Formats: sequence, structure tokens, C-alpha cells
Amino acid sequence: LTVQQPVTMADTSPHPRDAVIVQAIRTPLCRARKGGLAQHPPATLLSTVLGGVLLKDPSSSSSSNSSDFLVSPSDIQDICIGNVLSPPTSAVSFRMAALSVNIPHTTSLSTTNRQCSSGLQAVANIAHAIRCGSIDIGIGAGVESMSTNPMHELYQKFPPEVDWDTMQHCHNSQEVMDCLIPMGVTSENVAKKYNLDRLTLDTFAAKSHQKAARAQSAGKFTSEIIPVGTITQDDGIRPTTTVEKLAKLQPVFDKQNGSTTAGNSSQLTDGAAAILLMSREEANKRNIPILGVWKSFAVEGVPPKIMGVGPVYAIPSALQKANLRTEDVDVYEINEAFASQAYYSIHTLKLDETKVNPNGGGIALGHPLGCTGARMIVTLLNEMRRERKRLGVVSMCIGTGMGAAAVLEVEDVRSAL
Repeated sequence: LTVQQPVTMADTSPHPRDAVIVQAIRTPLCRARKGGLAQHPPATLLSTVLGGVLLKDPSSSSSSNSSDFLVSPSDIQDICIGNVLSPPTSAVSFRMAALSVNIPHTTSLSTTNRQCSSGLQAVANIAHAIRCGSIDIGIGAGVESMSTNPMHELYQKFPPEVDWDTMQHCHNSQEVMDCLIPMGVTSENVAKKYNLDRLTLDTFAAKSHQKAARAQSAGKFTSEIIPVGTITQDDGIRPTTTVEKLAKLQPVFDKQNGSTTAGNSSQLTDGAAAILLMSREEANKRNIPILGVWKSFAVEGVPPKIMGVGPVYAIPSALQKANLRTEDVDVYEINEAFASQAYYSIHTLKLDETKVNPNGGGIALGHPLGCTGARMIVTLLNEMRRERKRLGVVSMCIGTGMGAAAVLEVEDVRSAL
């Protein structure tokens, strides 16, 4: 019996059990209820990326020709899907989605829900299974249809299953009940606690749209998107967005004194993304180019009422595990759930703004909850390889009070193109 030796997060030299990314794709991100994917159920979005991520060229149509595959569907050992809003039966529909694209029944599948970081958590689960030797090849993915499963109906259909009397009268009842605070109200809490004014938030939001519009116009998203039917590009980006236009919108969650509006918050969005990972040893054996290396991952808890500050704590934790400093990182993808929390996180960590979300973020592109973490990996790796950058970070805040972050590396930036 040969026992695989696990790889510790602090290891920096190449190791056969390193979890490496060899393919990463996403669907277009489209506005919920109004956008191009509104009539597509989550299983359709998921099957699109699960089938496409196995191909050498995901932009081509699915093929049964073995030469078109980067790896055979039968080589996938496990799949983990991040999702937030779908009902428990999604475990069935997601399994059906995998089988529908010729991934065999011998490939296992699970779902995970860590709120807004679910897509990142799914990739982490697969990466860690590879690192400890449980599997050699797997897919981490995320999917959300906020058209099919509207966020505002979540508590109506599935109220928290708790003993309310106990929760309201326990020694920590205030923080316990803070878990129920709507996300937009937590944004107002962050803005008020840290004195962020409306102009600051609207300016941040306008820049997100402007950066995303430039990236889309330059074709930067083309290589990372696999079409869903005739839908080929993101449809939430507004190139004409300005601070002046955003200033006309009314606050949503505190109509008298608030600063959080529909314009400086992330959009409700439909989308899916998938990441194909394997051990370094397996990639080398198959002579498959390595797009990126999974270096570290961290999740940290914060007060539920200001959940948006999560990246402030998760990013340093992930960097410490990888023996890095904030200034060592070349590109940051930080989810823009709200301008308040994203702006606060960036400035509290004293990050170089030019390194953060260079192609826009959730305010412009949208935030399909279960998909976002995986989508950000796709966008990050494409940006790093295009611009020949070495180190990148993906991070986001998490409802009920957490933050998550992961560090990825493109090892040989000279050959990344």
C-alpha cells in the first residue's frame, strides 16, 4: 500500500500532487429575468460548461471525436457544483446535467453551498481532493439561475429551520438574528460604519462598467466564454454609465439616508462556469499545458451585520498560507457584491487599484451567486495569461458573515501566450 503524502499550503516548489488548472470556461453572464439566459434552467447552463470544459477548444461545438477532447469524459473522477438558490432537488438535476454530456455514471458528483463563495468553494473542494491524493482529475463548477430561482423568494419558500424562541433568547441572540439581515442592509451598515459617501460608491460603480465595456469591446472576454445557444456575450454591461446617471437612482434599503442603490450594487444574473483540475503529475504525464496552479485558500468569519468586509480578512489569510504579501500579487479579482464593501476592502488592504478587477466586476458583469467564484477564476486566469502576470487572487464576501480567498499562480509567464 502506497500512501500519498499531502501537500501543505506553504509549499512553494513544484510537487507532483499540486492541483493545477488545465481548462477554465464560463457561459455569458446575463441579466436575470430580462437577459439572454432567462429561459434556460440551471441544468442547461451547467451542462454547457461541463461539456465544454473537457474540450481542447471550448468555443467549438461539442464533439464525440476523441481528438477534440483535452481529457476523456470517463477520466473525470469527481465533480463539485457550487449553487445557492436552487432547491434540494438540484442535486438530481445537476447529476442529470453531467450525464447528459456523456460524463459516465462512474463519475461522482456533489453540490456545495457557501453562499456567494460557492463556486470558489467547489473548486477548492476538488483542488484539495487532488492535493491529498483522493482523486487525480476533477471539475469544480458553479451555476446560478436567478431567473429560475429569484433571490427575494428564498426565505418565502425555504424559511430557516430553527427554533425561533431559542435563537431570539440565546446569549448571543443579536448576532444570531443578524444572520437574517438582507444583504443590501449589510451594505448600508458598512457604508455608515466606515463613512463611505454616495459619490464614492457611484464613482466606483461607474468605473466597473467602464472597465467592463472596454474589455468587452476589445474582445477580452471572448476566449473565456462558451455560447449557450445563440447567446454569446454578457448583456449586463452598460457602456454609457456615468456617475451623473447613477446619482439619479434612489437608495433601495434606506430611502432617507442610504447610499446603496441598484446602480452601485451587483446585478441579479444567470450564468455558469467550470474549472478542470488535475494533479501536476497527471498533467505532465498527459503533456497537457498548465494554465494555473492552486496555491492556497482561506475562509474567515466576520460579524454578520457587516458581512461585506470578509475579503479584508480572507485575503491576508490566503496570502499568508502561500508565503506572500499583498504587494506580491499582480491581479486581484474581488467580487463587487456592493460598491460599499468592495471599495472598503480594497482601500483597507491598501491594494493598488490598477491591479483590482481590471476588466470590471460584479456591478457591471453581474453576480450569479453560486457561479461567481468559479467565474472569477476563469476571468483571472485569462487576464493573467494575456498580460503575462504571475500571481492572482480571487476573493469575495459571504452572506451571514464570512470572506473567502484563493491564490493562483501562472508559473511561466513568458510562455503563457
